[in-house]
Amino acid sequence: MREPLDDVEQRQAPVRRRSEIEVRWRQFRNAPRPIVRAVAASLSVASVLGLVYLAYDVALSRGADLPGGDLRTLLAVVYVAIVLVVGSVVTYLVVPLPTGSRGRAVRTPWSAALGLFAAVPISYLVLVVVGQILAPILR
Repeated sequence: MREPLDDVEQRQAPVRRRSEIEVRWRQFRNAPRPIVRAVAASLSVASVLGLVYLAYDVALSRGADLPGGDLRTLLAVVYVAIVLVVGSVVTYLVVPLPTGSRGRAVRTPWSAALGLFAAVPISYLVLVVVGQILAPILR
């Protein structure tokens, strides 16, 4: 036979299981600061360079005669390389690894790797937005 419940057990509501969407939304809202910084660093660099690429693309599509001809492919490769390098370096500089002590910031190659892993999808997503959404609107 079961013992009678005490006051605390009687007042507790049953635990509700969260849906997958609720779990992902909570993770998105409470992202760790190093991840937010890495994404922000890469996104800011990718956005600025994406606008430069967009201006070049629109100028060529409107018939501008620029030196070197049509170098959009080369510019896209250079864009991705710059976003990867700058995203890694900036993340290395602004995202110290947690150490447990307040006065000491430790930076290792893992900080730069975090920036690289954040910069890869961001660079391509910005290129898709620029090339597939903004460029057709401005042409």
